[in-house]
Amino acid sequence: MTYCVGILVRDGLVMIADTRTNAGLDNIATFRKLHLFQKDGDRAIAIATAGNLAVSQSVLNLLSEGIKNPESGEIETIYSLPSMFKVAQFVGRAIREVYRIHGKSMEQQAASFDVTMLLGGQVAGGRLRLFMVYSAGNFIEATADTPYLQIGEHKYGKPILDRAVTSETGLDEALKLGLVSMDSTIRSNLGVGMPVDVCTIRRDAIAVDISHRIDRNDAYFADLRERWSAALRAAHQAIPAPPYGRD
Repeated sequence: MTYCVGILVRDGLVMIADTRTNAGLDNIATFRKLHLFQKDGDRAIAIATAGNLAVSQSVLNLLSEGIKNPESGEIETIYSLPSMFKVAQFVGRAIREVYRIHGKSMEQQAASFDVTMLLGGQVAGGRLRLFMVYSAGNFIEATADTPYLQIGEHKYGKPILDRAVTSETGLDEALKLGLVSMDSTIRSNLGVGMPVDVCTIRRDAIAVDISHRIDRNDAYFADLRERWSAALRAAHQAIPAPPYGRD
């Protein structure tokens, strides 16, 4: 399984993804699911993937190698599109192209054509944006009302985001909350695991600010996990006992 989250706030974008893949309890591996496409001053784009690994890798390769535009005849890549909206459309087209090539044969083998992607970033001249692209190639966009998007095993990490994240949350706080969300998911689902990849992109910088892999020996993440667990224990202990049946 997978868990990835993107958080779009006032000062920038946070993207976080785990690296565990599994095809059964005895077939577990580590693969990067957070991918960066950047050219300083021109574009800074991050893509997180969930679903069938072969499909995800095929789509990512098409994004870099390019697809012919049926109208102009030119080869388009993720580096040539003029806006994030056009990039989102292009990612959807790449997914549909992979389905055209492999979808029918996968269905004949009872394999699921399952892929979902978080696409976030900024192209020079445009604004910082965050999209979720579905396996049909269509997509939705994060808004001020819903400033974060999740893919994969999202339910365990959702409550903290619902309670604490707004579009006005600071970038460092958004990263912290995203890591708490990831920790909650890792604790509750064996299909999501370390290492964890993170990146941040500051609004209008047109460059990746942080790109970091958190492994099991990461001191900050270990401290965050313990502090969050202790805070939860202290919070529930501070709440008065239910009064029911005490009359």
